[in-house]
Amino acid sequence: MQVRITKMSKKISSNKIIYLDQGATSRPKAKGVGEAMRSYIEDVCVNVNRSTYAPATSAAVVALETREMLCTLFGFSDPTYAIFTPGQTWSLNIILKGFLHSGDHVLVGSLEHNAVMRPLTQLLDHGVTFDRIPMRGDDELDLDAAEALIKPNTRLCVMSHASNISGTVMPIQKVAELCEKHGIAFVIDAAQTGGHFPLDLTKFHADALCVPGHKGLCGPSGIGAMLLERGFAEKLEPLVTGGTGSDSNSEIQPVYMPDRFESGTPNLPGVYGLHAALDELLSVGVDARRAHEKKLLKHFLGGLDKLSGFRTIGTRDLDRRVGVISCDFEKLDNADVADRLSTDYNVLTRCGLHCAPNAHRTYGTFPEGTVRFSFGYANTIEEIDGALAVLGEILS
Repeated sequence: MQVRITKMSKKISSNKIIYLDQGATSRPKAKGVGEAMRSYIEDVCVNVNRSTYAPATSAAVVALETREMLCTLFGFSDPTYAIFTPGQTWSLNIILKGFLHSGDHVLVGSLEHNAVMRPLTQLLDHGVTFDRIPMRGDDELDLDAAEALIKPNTRLCVMSHASNISGTVMPIQKVAELCEKHGIAFVIDAAQTGGHFPLDLTKFHADALCVPGHKGLCGPSGIGAMLLERGFAEKLEPLVTGGTGSDSNSEIQPVYMPDRFESGTPNLPGVYGLHAALDELLSVGVDARRAHEKKLLKHFLGGLDKLSGFRTIGTRDLDRRVGVISCDFEKLDNADVADRLSTDYNVLTRCGLHCAPNAHRTYGTFPEGTVRFSFGYANTIEEIDGALAVLGEILS
């Protein structure tokens, strides 16, 4: 990409979009994703678990391999407990509404997305209560406060692995240990870390992990996964029941996995696309992607330090941060900055509250929100330089 500054106006010009909204969805998708989805639709085009002819068997193999790749990626043991869902919000709703009952108490972080908070708020009408674990400053989870909030009826803790506002990574291993100590189920929302940040479930106990296909995994939208520990899955009531292609002689939902949580016709184009995305991710490696994104993060933060007129939120420790940076402009309207970035310079960001209002309350950026810049493995140093040059022009 060529970025040019003219001597007359110093305005940044580019014929190419600088996409810095990877926290919303990845762009571009991994190589082969579109072709895999096309191949399923045009060449395979059958259902699974309903028939035994060759194309159906081939599709079932792709589905199984995709589950196995998810297990490899996250250090999970049993592919039959890797469940496909329509996406992250569905996964979290399935867990929250299938596990919790009247009288139960839940712990959540202070930075949670509405994919967690809206279901929990809805469950208040059904006798479920929750408390938020506070932060110490911008970047430290208060684990002492978390333990003090535990009650005899605390049954579940749900936490984002990293904030979609600040990029700050939470100490989920310590949270998992605290939950295990008190017999509390622990669920990880890996929306901002899956594919971006190493996450190995063999190193600590978590009862469930939810991940979308369309963000850091660089797969298609409309497909996600939840990895469920066996004991936790047994306590989870399916949110949706119906045909699975198995136990067709019974009107009772199957108890075995993954059928118990996969009623209806699956999103097989999405599964094929996710298969291709995971194939590339496992080939390149999360560590390699993480190193590249960390390089971009360091470069962008360094460039921001040379500018003024705004503040950034979240930790400055790059080891505890993913490629998400939010800026709150002091003398300029955040929405105007984001609009100028996209309209005048083709730099695409996201402005507002990012579906996480309490995170903004925690950071002191509610109700105006922030302008969020988020990076992925496909972004380049040249694009970061282009965005910094643009910001410098806008601030001047």
